[in-house]
Amino acid sequence: MKKIEAIIKPFKLEEVKDALGEAGIEGMTVTEVKGFGRQKGHTEIYRGSEYTVDFLPKIKVELVLPDSAVDGAVAAIVKAAKTGKIGDGKVFVSSIEGAIRIRTEEKGDAAI
Repeated sequence: MKKIEAIIKPFKLEEVKDALGEAGIEGMTVTEVKGFGRQKGHTEIYRGSEYTVDFLPKIKVELVLPDSAVDGAVAAIVKAAKTGKIGDGKVFVSSIEGAIRIRTEEKGDAAI
C-alpha cells in the first residue's frame, strides 16, 4: 500500500477529484493548507502599503491505495493539477505499513 499526498492549487481541486474518479479511485481526504516553496510567496498592495504574503493557500489531497493503483492515480493528479506555472504543487508517494477499517476490522488492501 502507498499513501499519495498531493499539494495543489485550490481552484484545481474539482478537476483533480474528477480525474481520480475517472481513474476508478474512490475516497480521499482533502485539507486546506498554507505553504510556500521556491516561489517564497508574493507581495500585494493593500490600502497603499505593500506587504508580503509568505504562506499561500493550497489544498492537500491524501489517498491510500494498493500498489497497483498508484501510477494511474499519480498520473491523473499531475495531468489535472498542472497549469505550467510556478506553484502548481507537488505529489509525494510513501509506503504504508498497514491499514485497518474500524467498522469491520478488515486489514491490509481490504481495508482501503
